[in-house]
Amino acid sequence: MKTISILNLKGGVAKTFTAANMAYELYRRGYKVLLLDNDKQGNLSKAYGRYDAESVAPITKLLSGEWLNPEEIIQHTEYEGIDIITANMSLFGATWNLTKEENENQTERYSACKLWHYDYCIIDNPPDIGLNVINALAITDEVIVPVKLDNYALEGLDIVAEQIEDVKKYNQAIKLAGVLITSYQNTDGESAGVEWLQEQGVYNILGIVRYSKKVAESSFLQKPIYEYSPCCGAAQGYKKFVTAYTGKAR
Repeated sequence: MKTISILNLKGGVAKTFTAANMAYELYRRGYKVLLLDNDKQGNLSKAYGRYDAESVAPITKLLSGEWLNPEEIIQHTEYEGIDIITANMSLFGATWNLTKEENENQTERYSACKLWHYDYCIIDNPPDIGLNVINALAITDEVIVPVKLDNYALEGLDIVAEQIEDVKKYNQAIKLAGVLITSYQNTDGESAGVEWLQEQGVYNILGIVRYSKKVAESSFLQKPIYEYSPCCGAAQGYKKFVTAYTGKAR
């Protein structure tokens, strides 16, 4: 199983939308996907219609060690081949409590996920580096950083790269796969931004997802963008991105 963390320390760059639609594109190609909603806002859980604001969230049980087997925390979605471990605000308390614990496995709480039988595990992370994110990075093979091209697009990239280097102390396999440009509009400024990124040669550009009004509509209806509007620029962007990432066309 390959574990992928979607991470950027900036908000509003389509992290959750990327996690949700990457999972769906992998599912369309016949892969079995496990989603981990690692953000207390639970937006990935909402995207797949599995959000529960009242109960202690499954991801909270995973982080705090209060579970006995995967069946207690893994939920099926309406897509046979996409399962999810959901989140809600209870994750905030579990993360805070973990910071106060004094034991040796503070960064190993998600390690059981590596034993489960999926092709891919995709983790949607919040825009911070709390212990829940550190636990996610501890089991991550590759980090994908969604970015929107603006004057501050690269500020978070350097910090993410530094965090990845720090995590290598207990996860030597982790690496930064590259950036995924989201909400791209073919203006002179954004075109220059892409060109500048390419010239730097530091961060691999994994794909470019065009801006589309259909994104907000599909999110409101809790539908993957390809299922809702397969011909729109965003749907085609995620399709091309996942095709290139996996090396398999569909």
